[in-house]
Formats: sequence, C-alpha cells, structure tokens
Amino acid sequence: MQPYVPDVLPLTDLDYRLLLPLVGQANAALARYDGLLQGIPNPAVMLSPLTTQEAVLSSKIEGTQATVDEVLEQEAGLVKEGEKYKDIQEISNYRQALFKAREYLDAYPIRLGFVRELHRILMSSVRGQEKTPGEFRRDQNWIGRQGCPIEQASFVPPNPLQLLDYLQAWERYLDSDDVDFLVQTAVVHAYFELLHPFKDGNGRIGRILIPLFLFQKRALSQPMFYLSEYLENHRDEYYQRLKAISADGDWDGWIAFFLRATIEQAGQNTRRVEAIKALYDEMGSSQKTENKAR
Repeated sequence: MQPYVPDVLPLTDLDYRLLLPLVGQANAALARYDGLLQGIPNPAVMLSPLTTQEAVLSSKIEGTQATVDEVLEQEAGLVKEGEKYKDIQEISNYRQALFKAREYLDAYPIRLGFVRELHRILMSSVRGQEKTPGEFRRDQNWIGRQGCPIEQASFVPPNPLQLLDYLQAWERYLDSDDVDFLVQTAVVHAYFELLHPFKDGNGRIGRILIPLFLFQKRALSQPMFYLSEYLENHRDEYYQRLKAISADGDWDGWIAFFLRATIEQAGQNTRRVEAIKALYDEMGSSQKTENKAR
C-alpha cells in the first residue's frame, strides 16, 4: 500500500446542498451552548467536570480504561501504582494539555510548535514516552492489526519526507477563513488525523484541537466544547468516515458526520451547563438566606 497523499487545502468540491442544512443547525446549536457559557462565572472551575470527562472519553477511544471517579481517587492519593495508575496518568496529562492550551491561546494562534508542546505534555511519563514526545515522526508508520507488515495495512499515512510540507499547509489553512468555521473545523481535525504526524497520541491531540480551533475562530468564548462523548459512542462510524476520506475522497460524508456530532453534543452540553448553573444559583441563594438568618 502506498502512503496517503492529502488533498490540497482548501477543499473546492464539497456538496453544499447536502451540508448547508446541517451547517445551519450546527451553528445554531453551538451558539446556544456558547451563550450559556458566557453566563457562567469562572467557567474553567465550574465546568472542570466536563473537562475531566472529555479527558476520560478521548483517552478511552484509544483504549485507556479509567473512569472519572478513578481519576478523582488518584488525585486524592488512593491509586498509586499498576496499570490503572498508568491509565489515569494518561488522562491527567490530557487534562493538563487542555489547561496549558487555554493559557497559550489567550496570546497566540495555533502553531506547529504549540502542537508539539501539547504532544510532549500528553506523552510525559506514560506509555509511549519512548516514541519521541513533542517531535514529528521521521519514519514511515502505518495502521493495521498488531504486527502486520505495511503491505497488509489498512492505512499508510504520508511519507515522512513530505510530512512537514503537509503540516505547514495545514497550519496555513488554520489561519485562513473557509466557507464556514464548523466545516473548517471538521477539515482541520480529519486532515490532522490523516497526516498522523506523531508516532503515538495522534487521535487525542486531534480531538484537543477541536475546541482550541473553535476558540481561535471566536466561535467559542472559552475553549470548552468537547466532542469525545459522541465520537466514543459512534466510534466505528468515526473511524469509517475518516477511512473513507483516504480510500474514496469522501469529505462530504465525514463533514456531515462531524456536523451531526456537533448538533447532538452541543445539545447535551447545553443541558449539562444549565444544570451546573442552576445548582450554582441554588447554592448562592441558600448562602444568602443563611447569611440573613445570622
């Protein structure tokens, strides 16, 4: 199997008759969610459970087995060794990468050096740390069943000699304005996954980049829109849609899938933020009542 040769960005032959209805729904759903987000005091703290859940679910897609409760137990010092501890450390690294990214994006746009730094944090002191954390691959890799030769691979990413050229084209695309920011986000994520620029951790870095890019495009007031719950629940279709791009050039199918994911996840996230805000308001009212009683 020959290495994948990416399409030139921006894409020019998308089926907007298929995509535009979904674009409208997805934009509206995300705007409703962000409206709530703007009304949350100190969202990084109040919505930290959503951030932890994202770290757990994004890592789960890659095979890590740990729950939100176990992450909290580890933070309390109850889990200190074994495979479970290693799983939890990977999740903690993912969350740390999200927090680090938030600080960076207040002043700078997404750049390749920043992506490498996220990868270094993600792979620090965990399984895969020997796979050159923070460095783009210099070897040809491939995806397939464990131990299979490249001839039997299900996907062969681009040749490493051309990888930097493709990554620089991807970086330039980040700075451009495509026809719609959610369509562009879908392309940004899939293109990165198909480049597969690291030896390990590509899926998690690609998913971290979704809210970061939306924040950079000012579609979000905070980089806190997470899709991993939907992608984990539809994991087979997630992989099939990505594979269909490289196998058949089916960008329309992938983008439609991504927009449907945004619509559903934005609705779920909206309900969760409403519940968190209601609890916060209730606690505030109780505190005021208690202070008056004194």
